[in-house]
Amino acid sequence: MPSFCFILLHNEEIETEITMSLERSILLVVGIIVLGSVLLGIYVSPNWFWLTGIMGAHLIQASFTGLCPVVVFMKRIGLPAKPGFT
Repeated sequence: MPSFCFILLHNEEIETEITMSLERSILLVVGIIVLGSVLLGIYVSPNWFWLTGIMGAHLIQASFTGLCPVVVFMKRIGLPAKPGFT
């Protein structure tokens, strides 16, 4: 009885092009701001934690209203909108 089972796959090259979409760029911007404000809050001044809280409140507000200034800016620079999690 063999101890390993091997599955043979075709040797096909799959070309995938990863482009920055509007949704992924929003995740990137918010992640950088939140991480940066937490690090600044730890190492510089606890007042930076206010920025973390404001970003959290803005994310909640944007989820209900659909208003986000960063999205407007990203659309103007021409980032394509497509699902970020597929």
